[in-house]
Amino acid sequence: METTTPNVPTNFSNTTQSGSKPPIKPKTGCLGTTMIFVIIFIILLILFIPGCSKYNTMVNKDEAVKAQWAQVENKYQRRSDLIENLVQTVKGYATHENKTLTEVTEARAKATSVNLNADKIDEASINKFQEAQDGLKSSLSKLMVVVEKYPDLKANTGFLQLQSQLETTEDAIVATRAMFNEIAKNYNAYIKRFPNNIVSSICGFKEKAYFTANAEANKVPKVKF
Repeated sequence: METTTPNVPTNFSNTTQSGSKPPIKPKTGCLGTTMIFVIIFIILLILFIPGCSKYNTMVNKDEAVKAQWAQVENKYQRRSDLIENLVQTVKGYATHENKTLTEVTEARAKATSVNLNADKIDEASINKFQEAQDGLKSSLSKLMVVVEKYPDLKANTGFLQLQSQLETTEDAIVATRAMFNEIAKNYNAYIKRFPNNIVSSICGFKEKAYFTANAEANKVPKVKF
């Protein structure tokens, strides 16, 4: 009895022996994607927390500059008020000195009209403010020369008190301006230091200007008796 062998396709055998399966690609899956986002989040968090700390410090230092600038303005306003009272006192004695008195009054009006925005304390603004204040001081010096002509005025108690208060205020202005420069210098150094400069650039923190008056401009006008 003959045994019949089933016909097996030859191409099946060849495919099994010589053929190669395509490579299996690794699958990331949901877990792998989540891990990538977690890593990115952690990196951003590491960068964000110090950045927030530096930003808050810059805000505090900026507010300190503004607060000290307010003190500077208060001292100058105090001087302006004293000068106005001084002019009124001189008028009672020096009725023929209208030109000098007018110059002082106009210089005072100009000085009080120049207001500096505390959010924009740049060199141009500081110079404009300082120029107006120096103009007032110059006019005041001329007034003091006029006073020398009137012995009765020099002996007036009210005038002497105003002159003393004015000298004290001038000293306070010098000290307050020096303190402003110191606080502004500290602020400027902080925002320009790396990596703080990156945060300050992104958040818009600008460098503050300083007072640069010479020693002569800081002298107090005095009346010699």
